[in-house]
Amino acid sequence: MWDNAPLLRNIADTLTFFSVLAVLYGAAFYAVHLPGLLPLQSVRLSAPLQRVAAAEVLRTVRSETNGNFFTVNIEHVRQSLEKLTWVRSIGIRREFPHGLLVDMEEHQALARWNGAARHDGFGTSLVNQYGEVFFVEADWVAESGQALPDLTGPEGSSAEVAQQYMQFSRLIAPLNLQTVQLALSARHAWQMRLNNGMVLELGREDMQQRLARFVAVQRTEDRRQRTEGAAYVDLRYRNGFAVRQITNEKG
Repeated sequence: MWDNAPLLRNIADTLTFFSVLAVLYGAAFYAVHLPGLLPLQSVRLSAPLQRVAAAEVLRTVRSETNGNFFTVNIEHVRQSLEKLTWVRSIGIRREFPHGLLVDMEEHQALARWNGAARHDGFGTSLVNQYGEVFFVEADWVAESGQALPDLTGPEGSSAEVAQQYMQFSRLIAPLNLQTVQLALSARHAWQMRLNNGMVLELGREDMQQRLARFVAVQRTEDRRQRTEGAAYVDLRYRNGFAVRQITNEKG
């Protein structure tokens, strides 16, 4: 082997190649970790924010960012931003040579959830259009003046309740009425209250068909008069519904 000149030359060339490669890698690694190389200087939002303050985003990024353009831990910054109130999801990418682009999706409040009181007493629980529960400041609902319906249901049912709320709301839209309360019981029975005070008992099956039938009756003027002033309508009948009228008692 030692008298094989071509083999020894090939081994030497190979060792030289890997040595140079290691030196170049070490130099590059050292260079990109230099604090003065391409420092982060800007944070840009992909779209204007409605709920989250841009200053709060910038403050969070500054406090959670270490390193330069190459070494900043994008995942760590993303997780920090997702903890901000009203933030649903975050996407971050580098913008050469000195910036970060933040793509932020905010929660859109659909309704209050399960009485709105957060268990720790320091916030209000809301549900968005995807049925995801999130928390905001305890006094936000009152201060915003936004009229939100109340949705209630067993733990883990927020997505189902939100979906049904939107479907039921579309069904009653021709009556110029709105759903102010929708409840799913532990036995999986549905009950809704309208903004005219009427309570509709939908039961556990064929809820949309029952509600559609009620709406069709209400859109017929002579039949609608039969339910005017009704406090409670039980739709859990195969071919109709039961009505309980409001009675005004004088005493």
